[in-house]
Amino acid sequence: MKRYINILLAKTTMAILSCLLFTAVNAQDDRDFWSRVRFGGGFGLGIGSGYTDITIAPGAIYQFNDYVALGVGVEGTYINQDNFYKAWLYGGSVVGLFNPIEEIQLSAELEQLRVNQEFDRDYFDPLVDGGGTSRHRDFWNTALFLGAGYRMDYVTIGVRYNVLYDEDDMVYSNSWMPFVRVYF
Repeated sequence: MKRYINILLAKTTMAILSCLLFTAVNAQDDRDFWSRVRFGGGFGLGIGSGYTDITIAPGAIYQFNDYVALGVGVEGTYINQDNFYKAWLYGGSVVGLFNPIEEIQLSAELEQLRVNQEFDRDYFDPLVDGGGTSRHRDFWNTALFLGAGYRMDYVTIGVRYNVLYDEDDMVYSNSWMPFVRVYF
């Protein structure tokens, strides 16, 4: 049942984004296409005792008007925790941004990631994968983030919620996630 609700939420969000997109397209003036494109994205680095987490996530948005933007991004992440877990995550996303007022930004982002995980044998029972040295999981993960943030010029700081969050996937630690979004 939860799966069907999540699919319904994803489809509803995409329908709303499509309506915003087509409304914004009709409201365009004659400015050049590239003058409305903004580039940015994110970079993450977490290093600790036996732990490494590196993320690179460039993106671009098209600013239809002062209120609506739509964009795409790609992401690559490497995670390694010694004697436990190693993962590569890569994929893309589509993001819709809405600014009801200049300082407030609402967002919806649909993200699709390929996840390659490897767990050390000490963490999982070696009989699970036939006595091998590790357990592998390769799958696609879909996330639908709904967020809100405070916008200052090119930077937005806020929080987003993954409505398709699944604890068993071990992709995100929980459904709530802070973010810093930068587009120039």
